[in-house]
Amino acid sequence: MTEKRNLRIVFMGTPDFAVATLKALINHNYNVVGVITAPDRPAGRGQKLRASAVKTFALEQGLPIMQPTNLKAESFLEELKNVNANLQIIVAFRMLPKVVWQMPEFGTFNLHASLLPQYRGAAPIHWAIINGETKTGVTTFFIDEKIDTGAIIKSEETVIGNATTVGELHDELMHIGSTLVIKTVEQIENNTVKTKVQSQTEDLKTAYKLNRDNCKIDWTLNIDTIYNKIRGLNPFPTAWCLLENDEKKPLSVKIYGVEKIDESHNFEAGKLIVTKDELKVACQGGYIKILEIQLPGKRKMEVKSLLNGFKFSEGAKLL
Repeated sequence: MTEKRNLRIVFMGTPDFAVATLKALINHNYNVVGVITAPDRPAGRGQKLRASAVKTFALEQGLPIMQPTNLKAESFLEELKNVNANLQIIVAFRMLPKVVWQMPEFGTFNLHASLLPQYRGAAPIHWAIINGETKTGVTTFFIDEKIDTGAIIKSEETVIGNATTVGELHDELMHIGSTLVIKTVEQIENNTVKTKVQSQTEDLKTAYKLNRDNCKIDWTLNIDTIYNKIRGLNPFPTAWCLLENDEKKPLSVKIYGVEKIDESHNFEAGKLIVTKDELKVACQGGYIKILEIQLPGKRKMEVKSLLNGFKFSEGAKLL
């Protein structure tokens, strides 16, 4: 039986999604010799500097922290070398220069929230739901020059429910992912890793970065496409559209919780059907029933609360 490797780990990550993995490493008594996370950013109305979720947790654990603005800066590279890590683990961080990912003896691996090679890119959890997938998962892989293309170490899949939102799937994958990272580290520790090259399949789906344009709802599309888009962006960054009511200028509204009603009708796409306790939008193949909505300058609210005080005109519609 081969002797276990003595691992010295540098962990890189920024949001909540990464914290679960860092926590798992600590709970399994792995030697985390450094944590690299994004610089503090201005946030909120006062624009006070706010630490990342990973930094906050690392501070609580008394772990050494680095927050480089430039990953190629000599001062940072020197600091990283001095930590003398032999393994680097990346979860929801940014692209690394070769000089960084090549540094440790046992390599640098990444946790990605999809079943690679599908959904390489910035927003894999969102796009899996937006595209109506019924399964997804997490993958660990060794980093190479390109984005999310390295040799796969391990993967695990899970089912996406018909009503699952991106918030729910994010939390599920966060926990499945932290467990998968521990299994991956155990294999590296025991020198039992067997990698698999990613298949060169033709029908690759990409997890494009989300922006205002690709988060806008097109009410002329079919009901399933619209429904999947809204739940694939709920609660963040949120699907939006314009509300044409009696105002001169349409209002930009965010749509959160919805239900889908498959039913034939003759209304034009985007037409609002309003009752005293229900708000439905006509689209191809049925209606999207809105449960939660946010008007400009207001907080997210349940539609029943909105209908108590907001007046919709006869010709109100969503654009």
